[in-house]
Amino acid sequence: MAEIIDGKKISQDIKDEVKEKVAALREKGIETSLAVILVGNDPASTVYVGNKKKACEYTGIRSLSYELPEDTTEESLLQLIDKLNADDTVNGILVQLPLPKHIDESKVIRRISPDKDVDGFHPESVGRLSIGEKGFVSCTPAGIIELLKRSNTELSGAEAVVIGRSNIVGKPMAILLLRENATVTVCHSKTRDLREVCKRADVLVVAIGQPEFIDNTYIKEGATVIDVGIHRKGDGKKLCGDVDYEKAFPVAGKITPVPGGVGPMTIAMLMYNCYQAALMQNDLV
Repeated sequence: MAEIIDGKKISQDIKDEVKEKVAALREKGIETSLAVILVGNDPASTVYVGNKKKACEYTGIRSLSYELPEDTTEESLLQLIDKLNADDTVNGILVQLPLPKHIDESKVIRRISPDKDVDGFHPESVGRLSIGEKGFVSCTPAGIIELLKRSNTELSGAEAVVIGRSNIVGKPMAILLLRENATVTVCHSKTRDLREVCKRADVLVVAIGQPEFIDNTYIKEGATVIDVGIHRKGDGKKLCGDVDYEKAFPVAGKITPVPGGVGPMTIAMLMYNCYQAALMQNDLV
């Protein structure tokens, strides 16, 4: 029977730690702030932005909210980013994705200063991660590393398999696991014998984007299974991940549930990145 890795508790621990650190900076006269830009009224994005505001309020980070109409032009959005880049009172800038189709996401991500890129999506942030320099790491893979470390999962020398090669999760996840001295295999839609590759893994990170795709037949006995996916089941009420939790649970050594596993970690790590941005911009690291 698997040990459940409690993402709610671990994310709360991280937010509590950030809250203390942000308060200590305030005592030195340094305010920590995050600007969040939302274009349009996508329901899921609106919920995410609301959750980010609550996390800012809890940790003591000043939240600046820019809610722009759906028909906002690309140029006016870029001008707003330029203004926030130049504002020394703003530590982090986050543009909620996805953007309306008439706006080029890549251009918007590249316009954010790498020193304020708390999402870790700018090519310079990705480059820094790749060569081991200090910089921002995208929040979901950074959160997964915290889940693994804080659940006492041995990474050094472990065989790790990441299913999925997206720029936001799969690729940075592989680099972070390499940093922890794991031996890493990245699987994708063209991988041969996916089941056999997965069964070698001591640590299996699943970001495949297909509901309950990975069952017990893909999992090595005692492996740690991290489920990045989130989907609504047929009835629209229940949530599930990319892993068939009921089948995986008896085989895995440790497992993240959905919901309550990886999800809460993303916002906790965003708060941590904002704190790091304040340190860097005040020459404290």
